[in-house]
Amino acid sequence: YFGGDSAAKVIEATGQVSVLRDSRPWALNVGDAVRVQQVIVTGADGYAVFRVSDGSTFEVYPNSKVTFRNTPGNLKDLLDLWMGRVKVVIQKWGGQPNHNRVRTPTAVIAVRGTVFDVVLEDELDTTLVSVEEGQVAVEHALLPRGEPKLVSAGEYIRVYRNQPLAKRQIDKDSIIKRALQALADAIYSAPTGGGPRVPSGAGGGAPVPGGGGPTLPGDTETEPPPPPPPPPPPPGGN
Repeated sequence: YFGGDSAAKVIEATGQVSVLRDSRPWALNVGDAVRVQQVIVTGADGYAVFRVSDGSTFEVYPNSKVTFRNTPGNLKDLLDLWMGRVKVVIQKWGGQPNHNRVRTPTAVIAVRGTVFDVVLEDELDTTLVSVEEGQVAVEHALLPRGEPKLVSAGEYIRVYRNQPLAKRQIDKDSIIKRALQALADAIYSAPTGGGPRVPSGAGGGAPVPGGGGPTLPGDTETEPPPPPPPPPPPPGGN
């Protein structure tokens, strides 16, 4: 049975995906329903996609634990993530905002219609929120919240258990940039027989690693040239 706002239907499942009933795991298969306040658990190979009545979906990734609609009667509270990672796709109602919330031990993420990921990191003390489409409002779940931080498409924010939210924590495209930079670093540091390679334009004046070679223009660590030899002593005489 799947009807109303009281259940989420399994539309895709692979590996170990279960729902807890009286603290015991029961396997979930495509077509099964998860009801309000039930806990979904995935194993190391488990992955599932769930759809609710308005067409919104959420994906639960391996090694995750999540409660569906943990607050009875409040349809805004969609998920409570206790471990692992989820991806949420919130559909709009006739172009109008569709208010939903996802909670973690450290963050409250409010959405109206968007696509975003939520990951618990560092022994569950840190929440990573990454937005693919739309915009979410993120608040701290433990510390004084103040104004929520708006995170837009292409941005992400990390919420730390013991740190209040700061605007500087919102970053844009840095995950991709850091991955590309790491790849570039690996390429440029490949051994070539004469020390690591240095890309043209890199360093802006740093010496070439490996020693024995010329320094780049503007090097500030070059040793000064040796002083000229002293003049010969004056000739002796009376």
